[in-house]
Amino acid sequence: MSEHQDARAAGMAKMQEVYGFTVDPADLPGRYADITVDHLFGTVWTDETLDLRQRRLLTIGVLAAQDKPELLEIQFDSALERGELTPEQVREVVVHLTHYVGWPISTGISGAAETILRRRAVAAQEPGAPEQG
Repeated sequence: MSEHQDARAAGMAKMQEVYGFTVDPADLPGRYADITVDHLFGTVWTDETLDLRQRRLLTIGVLAAQDKPELLEIQFDSALERGELTPEQVREVVVHLTHYVGWPISTGISGAAETILRRRAVAAQEPGAPEQG
């Protein structure tokens, strides 16, 4: 078996494990199958540095931050089906993410705004500085 065939087989098996279904690579246009099946599932998801549950939780967090409820349904369903999360844990993930999905973005924006406001306030106090409006 070639390296490409190995990656494809590993990717197909991992997709089945992660989601309980497989995709026919012939249905994926162009190199999309190579990138999705062979690389994402055949290489990234099969790496043992993180286990499947950890990868799933990371994916759930990213999808929540991107406001992708339709993709979250797939993740939650698969996590429940595989016993990676209980219903109570799914609800707790929702509660936890509710408090953080907006905060990282707003914290960065607030930090940037406050940095600029402080700089302008300091510059306005310097001798000969033009008045700030």
